[in-house]
Amino acid sequence: MVKNTMNVVKGVGVGMLAGAAAVTVGSMMFKDRKHLKKNAGKALHAFGELVDNVEYMFR
Repeated sequence: MVKNTMNVVKGVGVGMLAGAAAVTVGSMMFKDRKHLKKNAGKALHAFGELVDNVEYMFR
């Protein structure tokens, strides 16, 4: 029973560590909003071109 409890405690600890890392990375990304907006705009433009190309192939 003690072994099972220790495994649960280890799992909770790893989960908390992973969550803290995700929050840190996420907050760092949102600090640089200009760069994020620029990348999002590029991604939308590329996706639009992809849709246009697929549409052209089906004609």
